[in-house]
Amino acid sequence: MATPALACIKILDKDALRSNRGLKEEMYVMFNPTEYAISKGAQIAEIGIPGLDNPLLQFVRGQNTKLTLELFFDTTDGGMGSGAQDVRELTAPFFELVRIQPETHAPPRIQFIWGSPAKPFDKANDFKAIVESVNQKFTLFAPNGNPLRATLSLSLREYKSIKEQVEELKLNSPDHTKRRTVKRGETLSQIAWEEYRDPGMWRVIADANNLTSLRDLAPGTDLKLPAVEPGGDGGRS
Repeated sequence: MATPALACIKILDKDALRSNRGLKEEMYVMFNPTEYAISKGAQIAEIGIPGLDNPLLQFVRGQNTKLTLELFFDTTDGGMGSGAQDVRELTAPFFELVRIQPETHAPPRIQFIWGSPAKPFDKANDFKAIVESVNQKFTLFAPNGNPLRATLSLSLREYKSIKEQVEELKLNSPDHTKRRTVKRGETLSQIAWEEYRDPGMWRVIADANNLTSLRDLAPGTDLKLPAVEPGGDGGRS
């Protein structure tokens, strides 16, 4: 049976590479993790409407996907006496991933690679991130007190540029019908500017929602934002 390929953390910021700190371009784990967890959330704002039992919920933004895993290190193969290798020699480079580096003035961006090329549903195979935290736990020691066994708990937060996010999301442009919940203090002209870059489109929004007066715009109102054909005016003419 073939030996499984070891997981690797690849440093993407070349200026952060420092051999004296153990930061090489590719840092291989000693043993592959036995499990990992992936989580993602969304920031939701509450819009309180007087007289309602529950506040309305408004999506604000997405949050980073987070990958958490544990890595195991052990140097007892070379013995457990006072001359045994200190396991911190192996874990120290991973601890550097959360420290500010002299050239970049920030922790390095990394890529966690394990196994075959990533599938859309399996980010752990190819995960570009910034290391959010590293926790070291030492569980076995030589007679002189040097640790020989350690578990590292890593938390990685996915990193994507603005360009990558926009291309991936493929957000609806104004030529697709959308919906929006009115917040306190908003006006139709303001909403028209934010959605269409044209405050004069307020009448199109009003017509689509059967609003007969600007005063009809109460907080919590669910507005339909009609489609606008490219080069068109949404029916204003």
